[in-house]
Amino acid sequence: MHEAAGAASRRPIRRNASQNGDLPNPENTMTRLDDTDREILSILRADARTPVAALAQKLRVSRGTVQNRLHKMEESGVIVGYTVRLRPDSEPQRIRAWMSIAVDGNAAPEVIRALRGEPMVGTLHTTNGRWDIVAEVRAESLEAFDAALGRIRLTPGIANTETSILLSTYKA
Repeated sequence: MHEAAGAASRRPIRRNASQNGDLPNPENTMTRLDDTDREILSILRADARTPVAALAQKLRVSRGTVQNRLHKMEESGVIVGYTVRLRPDSEPQRIRAWMSIAVDGNAAPEVIRALRGEPMVGTLHTTNGRWDIVAEVRAESLEAFDAALGRIRLTPGIANTETSILLSTYKA
């Protein structure tokens, strides 16, 4: 959850591998971002609804430059979408947890693909150490949370899980 919603309505997003449910291909990802690209991303992280004209004005570049750079970052997979960030207290009844997941052998790509289709999984992170993947799981009730954990644990390729419910958030 990093960028805010709305930018997609003003800037068409090209579908890339990660939006189609596949893992990103490193060969298709733009790896060299310059200062202007990083400034664009910084502004969009704070407010993804920032109009292209306002980005251009803040960065003192042309509107076309901003549009071209956004297009390149979207096409290459650097920008994979725009979303909404919520204050933690905006959904007081919502249950949130971190689920640490150990994966059998080389099953991580299949497990990630399966978890991306689970509606209760918000974000996924690959990690090193004891756990291979960390997932943010969200649910409206304990019953829905329990059902989601059950579905996730039945995913082929998952060897072990450990889940911690988030109680308070101090910095977002």
